[in-house]
Parts: sequence; C-alpha cells; structure tokens
Amino acid sequence: MPRDQRLAGEELQRLANELRDEWHTGREVDFEEAIAFHESLPAGKQFAPVLESADQPLLQPRAGVPCLEAQIELLQYLEQQGGADLLPTTIDSYTRDNEYEKAEEGLAASRNSDEDALNGFPAVNHGVEDCRRLVRALDTPIEVRHGTPDARLLAMVTLAGGFQSFEGGPISYNIPYTKGHSLAETITHWQFVDRLCGAYAERGVVVNREPFGPLTGTLVPPAIAIAVMLVEGLLAATQGVRSLTLGYGQVGNVVQDVAALRALRALGEEYLPDDVTVTTVFHEWMGGFPPDEARASGVIGLGGVTAAVARPDKVITKSPQEFQGVPTKEANAAGLRTTRQLIDMTIEQDIDLAGVDEEQRLIEQTTRALMDAIDRHGDGDVAQGVIRAFESGAMDVPFAPSDAAAGAVLPARDDDGRVRLFEFGDLAVPDEVREVHENKLGQRAEREGRAQSFQMVADDVDAISDGKLIGRRGETDAD
Repeated sequence: MPRDQRLAGEELQRLANELRDEWHTGREVDFEEAIAFHESLPAGKQFAPVLESADQPLLQPRAGVPCLEAQIELLQYLEQQGGADLLPTTIDSYTRDNEYEKAEEGLAASRNSDEDALNGFPAVNHGVEDCRRLVRALDTPIEVRHGTPDARLLAMVTLAGGFQSFEGGPISYNIPYTKGHSLAETITHWQFVDRLCGAYAERGVVVNREPFGPLTGTLVPPAIAIAVMLVEGLLAATQGVRSLTLGYGQVGNVVQDVAALRALRALGEEYLPDDVTVTTVFHEWMGGFPPDEARASGVIGLGGVTAAVARPDKVITKSPQEFQGVPTKEANAAGLRTTRQLIDMTIEQDIDLAGVDEEQRLIEQTTRALMDAIDRHGDGDVAQGVIRAFESGAMDVPFAPSDAAAGAVLPARDDDGRVRLFEFGDLAVPDEVREVHENKLGQRAEREGRAQSFQMVADDVDAISDGKLIGRRGETDAD
C-alpha cells in the first residue's frame, strides 16, 4: 500500500526511463531541454502566474480534436472568437486507457478523412515537438485535460512539450472514470505525475495541477467533492507541487454552489501547506443538458451568475450543444461568450444571498468529518487513510462505476433544490448532519405528498435536462 511520502529522485528517474519505452515518443523527452523550452515562453503563456494574478474569474472551455493543425485552428477560434482566457487540450479516450496503438490508428484515419476518428487530441502519439508547435501557435496558456487513471507517460510528453497545467488525480480520475483500477495503483501512478511536476517547480517552472472536482458530475454532495480535492491536494503537495487549482462542479442551487465554492477556498487554504498557492475552479453543470439550445443557454447563464457571486479563479464553460455531444467550435465559443456576458453584468453588483453562511458551515462541518475519518483510517497518512476510508465506506462517491467505491451513498434535492444525502451508507458524517439532511428531504417529500424513496433520486437526475431544477412529482416533463 502506498504511503504519503515524497518519491526519491532516483526512483523518479528509474520510472521515467521505463515509461519512455511504452511508446516511441517517450524517448523524445529530455528534462533539461524541456526546462529550457519552458523558460523561453513569454509571461502570457505561463499558466500558474496568469491564473493566480487574475482579478476576476478566467474562462476556459473544453476542446480537443485529433489532428494538430485542426487543434490549433480550434483553439485559435476559441481564443479569438470566444474570448477564452485559458485554453484546454482534451485528450482522446484511447490515450486515457493507454491504448496508444489504437490512438495511432485513429490519428491516421483522421488525417485521411474529413471525419474525426478520435474524440480528442492524442498527445502521446503526436509527441513533444507537435505539442510545442501547439503551444507556440497560441497566445494563451494551455492545460492538458483528460481522464486518465495512469497519466504518467502523458504527463512526461505534454510537460516536455510546453504545457504548464495538468488536470486530474488518483481519486478523481479513478472513482468516476474506471471500474477495475485500485486506489493503491492510481495513487502510486499519480505520485509519479506530481513528483514530476515538483521536479519542474524546483527548476523554476511552476506546473499548475488541477484535481477534477465534479467527480461523477451527478448530484455530488459538496462536502464529498471538497474532501476529495483536499486529499488530492495534500498528496500533490507532498510531491512538491506548488500551484493547485481545486475544483467544484455546479449542482444548480445558487446558495449551495456559492457556499461550496467559498468553503472549498477556505478549507484549501487551511489544509494545504503555506508554500502551495491555492486557486479554485467552478465547472458549469456537468449533468444532462436540455436538448433545446435556448434552454441549455439558460443553464449556462445560471453558471455565469453563480461564478460572478462566488468569484472562483476559473470557470470551465459549457456549450448550448452539450446534449448532442461534442459541440461545434461556434457553439463552444458561444458558451464562453454567454458566461462572460453574465459575469460582466453581475460581478460588480453587491448581491447578498440569504443562507450562504449557514450552508457553508454545514459543508465545512461535513468535510471536516470526512477528513477526520481519513486521518483516523491512515493514522495520519493521507494515502493509506483514503484507501481504507473508501474500503470501509467512510468515504464514498455517488453513482461511481469503480469497484474501489462502495456506491452506497445516494443524493437527492431538498425543497430548495440543494443536494442532500438520501442514503448515507457508512459515510463518516455526524448525527447532527444526518438529521439536517433527513429533515430537509422530509420537508420536500411532505410538500409533494410522497414518501422519501429512490424515485426522488431518479427524478432529480433527469430534472435539468427536462427543464427543471428539482424532479418534483408530476413535474418532470418540460413545459
């Protein structure tokens, strides 16, 4: 079982040498040459300084296509027509599964067709020099966004290629994304990624790391998401990471979302070491979207207003074409502009929402209870603690496919649309917190004239895509 201790330099080098042989582009990676390339980049392309010095939320979409020139064209469009402050490169599914031969076949097919045979950019197959061509072609900092349980070679290639931000983590890219990987395995893999980022930081190249906050993206109670962010942040800090962006996915109730983002920042600054710069990122709604683009723009607009009130450092935007899958570049840019319009109109207003402080206290109390349980399970070692906490059910994530999670926790919305716990499983939360959740869900059930049941959960999962926030009895169809 891995421990929360820094990977030795010799071990980092040994593993890197082994990984270079997994795919031929790995042999292009030269750490000293990579440092020199990063040092040659202008200040405007340095991800962490740009993010950490911003005075209002920066906007970043998701975007990735297989071929290099098409990826450059797409990101230039989002930069120029969408007004993106930060840019992504979303990695394809084969690369996420370390299936580089299949990714190579898809890249070749995409180059010989008008249709994309991959759902993202196969950075490992493109190699270091193509990644540098991408970085050189744009004026905006770029992040690697993916979903990879074992992202070691991807990190080696893309960081050497000039990317200065890398998304994901051992829990957030395991529990929601995969079935058979153990947490011990993914923690070990991500210790390498974080130690590599730490090695860059020691040479003056600060690589921003961003744990994936939305998790399963489906009614995740804020305290669970925040606890995962803190654990992944602590594990990264041990390996020398100095810039951490903790994430949170929108649940749709503005009071709860604002409270959660404020709790995320406060707890991040409290739990993480002083030599780590903590920023936050707000993901616009990650669940099902309405099929109607006008209604989908309404969902995006609510995210923009929430961001203006909560003021995270970064917002991951969505497009009005989320329902149909990968959006066009025009729709992606439209999502950026919609969010910017709402933030620009709202951010200077003095909006005081009743109930935020009380909700924030509840979220922080619950998060602390989860962190205390992790600490007890590991006798102070966060790596061992989180593994054992998931094994016991003291830590859990709803709707997770992973065998590493009990999957006993179920959420539902209360009468105000805030996400509460309907089924607790063995989750390590105090009795007074359970009582709050039970009472709030009871009030909704009484209003709707039905018993608390799994049907409430199912109704809420589909509610926003049906044009509502709460899946009320008899109100699940859009008008």
